Amino acid sequence: MKFLASVKSSLQPSAGEKRLIESEARTIIRKLSSIKGAKAVLGGSGAKGTWIGGAVDVDIFVCYEYRKFSGKSGKLSEMLAPELKKRFRGVKRLHGSRDYFQIRRRGVTFEIVPILAIRKASEAKNITDVSPLHAKWVNRKVKRPDEVRLIKAFCKAQGIYGAESHIKGFSGYVCEILAYRYGSFIGLLKAASKWKAPVVIDVAHYYKSPMEVSRSLNRSKLSPLIIIDPVQKERNAAAALSEESFKLFISCAKKFLRNPSAKFFERKEPSAEEIKAKKDTVAVSVVPLKGKEDISATKVLKAMEHLKAGLEKNDFFVKSSDWFWNRKRTLIWFTLESEVIEKEKKVAGPPAGNKFHEQRFRKAHKRTFKRNGRLYAVVMRKFTDSKKLLRRLLKDSYVRERVSSVEVL
Repeated sequence: MKFLASVKSSLQPSAGEKRLIESEARTIIRKLSSIKGAKAVLGGSGAKGTWIGGAVDVDIFVCYEYRKFSGKSGKLSEMLAPELKKRFRGVKRLHGSRDYFQIRRRGVTFEIVPILAIRKASEAKNITDVSPLHAKWVNRKVKRPDEVRLIKAFCKAQGIYGAESHIKGFSGYVCEILAYRYGSFIGLLKAASKWKAPVVIDVAHYYKSPMEVSRSLNRSKLSPLIIIDPVQKERNAAAALSEESFKLFISCAKKFLRNPSAKFFERKEPSAEEIKAKKDTVAVSVVPLKGKEDISATKVLKAMEHLKAGLEKNDFFVKSSDWFWNRKRTLIWFTLESEVIEKEKKVAGPPAGNKFHEQRFRKAHKRTFKRNGRLYAVVMRKFTDSKKLLRRLLKDSYVRERVSSVEVL
């Protein structure tokens, strides 16, 4: 698989990109160094050296001294906000389990995250407090960052990279643990092609058996792939992974091993024309609301679920549904059993012979008949064209409140 060397090279950050990010990060960290009782450090994939070239988001953690601030964990964002406004322009506050901040410098988005400086995971007051411990573990254990980048790019191309609620895929940290566990991208795919849920990975050997893992973890944190966090025994690092993403990864691993190609690392956005050309498929174009990607994408998904429910309620059987997230324009499509259905439908009623129920059924329906000992009614459908129905559903306030604009293609 000689092409993998070329793919690896294409995924590496350029020397210029590295200099830019490192320079800007140093400047930000220097400006934050005067905050009393706190120390700013580079975090995320930037600290681990596993980011893919072209990255536009960089994490910087402002670590507050544990002894002084552990009792004020819930107020760290309030403490950091004025400090940032003193030092930077255009500071944007984003909501999360603990609010964090964004600033833009020379085309790069830096996310400034307030955390407690902890020495062990048990001291954490918030999941973000553990992030520097993750970076330390990765830097100690993962010696082949190119393999991590291959795994991340492979997942990205399949649309399953990220633990966000609208993706439910493989987080960067999970990719790094998998790279350590299997040694390489190919090693992971060979193993994944044989996975059968539940798969348990415990690289720190905290537990004696998969059964002990299942007994010990909170049931709400179980997933098809259970990866015990090597710095936090009681945490499943892959808890956000959905069964759908798990199965897709296995399927794509098998396809790659059968026919290896660089195309598996390319995320191709389908065109509206390609989707519309599919048999009995109806598509919707959505402009998401502005704001944090995870939140706006989740709202688009809610709108999509509403449309699907509306189609099925009106007798359009949805064989499959899918979407392609794009901050500027997201495409949603539904493959139906039939794009157009008949005007009339038959509705089953009560068994014949019970006068009371027969009378009620005949009173409720104008056209009724008996067949094989049961009453039936002929009912006129309100919608027979799926596109007309979708246009009606798009007017619902539930949809309008969750997207900026939307139209049937």
